[in-house]
Amino acid sequence: MDTKTLQEEIKRTRPFEHLEEEVFLNFLRTHCVLSEEPFQLFKSEGLSSPLHNILRILRGAEPDGLPSLEIADRMVTRVPDITRLVDRLEKLSFAKRERSKTDRRVVRVRITQKGIKKIESIRPRILEIHRTQFAKLNRKELGMLNELLVKARK
Repeated sequence: MDTKTLQEEIKRTRPFEHLEEEVFLNFLRTHCVLSEEPFQLFKSEGLSSPLHNILRILRGAEPDGLPSLEIADRMVTRVPDITRLVDRLEKLSFAKRERSKTDRRVVRVRITQKGIKKIESIRPRILEIHRTQFAKLNRKELGMLNELLVKARK
């Protein structure tokens, strides 16, 4: 089994002074490695990770859609300009804005049929990427990793 430590991967000659620093850097390195394949898939589909995330959020919010600020609150990773991202989704015809008939100040964003088709076409490939990425972990280990990540965020 070719399993290198972070220290070996980054060719660090001295051990880390603090375990917390090593864990954090290991987490960042893992994020970079695991996000590369989905990044390439999204790029080939004319999307980015944040655009894909918004489409997933809007798909889950059907049939009502969501205001932009609510979308921002549900994002997996924080992005500074939801408006610009929604503009891009509208330009691609994957989402549309609708002003409330009862309160003109409220604008909801909804996924379009084209957006639904896009997200559904990507989903099986993304799931396969994730299954491959985590194939070396059994169900119990995946559950433990998930719990540890939640605990680290608290």
